[in-house]
Amino acid sequence: MGDLRTLRVGCAFTYVAEVETPAVAQVEPSNAGPAQLLTAGWDTTPEMDLTSYVDLYGNGCQRLVLPAGRSTMTYDARVAVPDATEEVHPDAGETPVTELPDQTLIYTLPSRYVLPDVLGDEAWRLFAGEKPGYPRVQAICEHVHKSLRFSYGSSTALTTAADALGAGVGVCRDFTHLALSYIRAFNIPARYVFGYLPDMDVKPNPDPMDFAAWIEVFLDGRWFTFDPRNNEPRKGRVVIGRGRDALDVAMVTTFGGPVLEQLEVWAEEVGT
Repeated sequence: MGDLRTLRVGCAFTYVAEVETPAVAQVEPSNAGPAQLLTAGWDTTPEMDLTSYVDLYGNGCQRLVLPAGRSTMTYDARVAVPDATEEVHPDAGETPVTELPDQTLIYTLPSRYVLPDVLGDEAWRLFAGEKPGYPRVQAICEHVHKSLRFSYGSSTALTTAADALGAGVGVCRDFTHLALSYIRAFNIPARYVFGYLPDMDVKPNPDPMDFAAWIEVFLDGRWFTFDPRNNEPRKGRVVIGRGRDALDVAMVTTFGGPVLEQLEVWAEEVGT
């Protein structure tokens, strides 16, 4: 893997619940890499039992029950990541649908927030003339990067790719959903990725750290990373989960109505 650098990643959620509320948390680094988990631990106040399982997409999850009243759950880990940006391969081509692996087909279809059926005509109008494969996907990401203005709180849990396009504004998940919609319109498998993204060897972002979303696209028999929000190769991506869209990789799913009182996220380089 070459040279490695060490990151501290994690998060803390404080909830206030009227009654005991079942929940599922998905915040742990994926064991599929490229980050290597070094140490990890959970801390809950008051004490809660956590039970791990793997979902349909291979993502690690934790089941728990939030108690009535105020509670906090904290996850903290150290991971090793390659000291390199993700690979750029301008010659990677598109794979005909007839030759796509079975497991990739689901990532060519519409999903809750990703709407290639609704935005397909526009996708073909804008990008049909682009060179198929990596150049077309990169052109889509550049277009989305320029078309949406990033603003915290500008979208909700109900905002689709078409909604974000109409508003011209969104957060990283909206950039991701719109790019996925355009890419899937060309029958190219593309999936939503959710994780930690530290400011490694880039200008520090003055905003508070948050979770990040980007995409992986299947070209020439493998998955390549693209980022319509930042639109540049980056170091230090720590994948938490992959799915069709944000619905499949929610950081916390609650089966009730607790109030999220506070959320803190960290992703920063530390000594070994």
